[in-house]
Amino acid sequence: MRKGIEVDSAGTNNDAENPLSRDLIEWADMIVVMEKAHRSKVQSRFRSSLKSKRLICLDIPDNYKFMDPALVQLLEKKMAAHLPTKTALNSSKT
Repeated sequence: MRKGIEVDSAGTNNDAENPLSRDLIEWADMIVVMEKAHRSKVQSRFRSSLKSKRLICLDIPDNYKFMDPALVQLLEKKMAAHLPTKTALNSSKT
């Protein structure tokens, strides 16, 4: 996890432990999903709230266990292109 970046997690299914909500969409600068099916659900349910948001699909199968080291490594690799560098985060604090 990088300092200066706030994250939250939510599921696209209504029975998720923490289901995605309009409030979470409004809070976020960027919404990241694992699969195209997740992107479609988010677009369908929250279209009006997504107008100024970046919705990124990482194309990672959602079949990993929570905090699986292979998943963490894949997420870090795929998210690198979408997150500010550590240098940029540090310079924005000054």
